[in-house]
Amino acid sequence: MTDGLPEDELFVYEDALRRGRSVVIALAQDEAGAKRFRELLQTEGAEEIDAAREQWWIGLRSAEREHYSKLGRNFTEDEQFYRLGFESALHARTRCKEYDQVLGEMDADIDELERRYPGKALAEPFRRGYERGRAYYQHLCDESKAA
Repeated sequence: MTDGLPEDELFVYEDALRRGRSVVIALAQDEAGAKRFRELLQTEGAEEIDAAREQWWIGLRSAEREHYSKLGRNFTEDEQFYRLGFESALHARTRCKEYDQVLGEMDADIDELERRYPGKALAEPFRRGYERGRAYYQHLCDESKAA
């Protein structure tokens, strides 16, 4: 059911569905058809995936700030990389894998970020965000099993 969907956005769709929202996914045959469909959805007031992703994070942000600050870290300075780590843990390719199975991918993500943001101290916030993202996903799994 996820063919054609960006794997790094699945958690946004899942969150919308958990909140009782509708998710419309259309696969167009060409760019012209995709453009017409986007315009129609926009006219009807549909929320774009980027806006949904921001709303998802806003819902988590206060709790994550509090948790991170208790570790003696500056959430304001580190939020960008913490969030990237958190979201990376929710990626379909890393779900249901043991931590030691995903260390290589996490390190590759950090290496890529260090190339894009030279001189930034991003490894620690990314790792902490990644760990919290894994805990968040496990909590969701536990809730759905209990329901």
